[in-house]
Amino acid sequence: MVSDPVPFVRRRPLLRTAVVGGGAYMAGKHMANAQADQQQPAQPAQQAPVPAPRAAGPSMADQLNQLADLHNQGLLSEDEFAAAKAKLLGGS
Repeated sequence: MVSDPVPFVRRRPLLRTAVVGGGAYMAGKHMANAQADQQQPAQPAQQAPVPAPRAAGPSMADQLNQLADLHNQGLLSEDEFAAAKAKLLGGS
């Protein structure tokens, strides 16, 4: 004997809804991507972005003051201080 088909009748609409809804979602997503691809060439070409100006580092006077402070604290020897100062001022 065949059992009552009611449980299958209840499942099929849910399964059908899931399949149809999933297919509709994918089709909508595909159409949105296709429209976006078509709209991109219509937009005017943008120029390359201009890089932002670099933040200025500490001024030369500030760097010289830091070197002098390190020298006065005894963290830099006289030779190290002279070499660092010469490098900062553009000498070798």
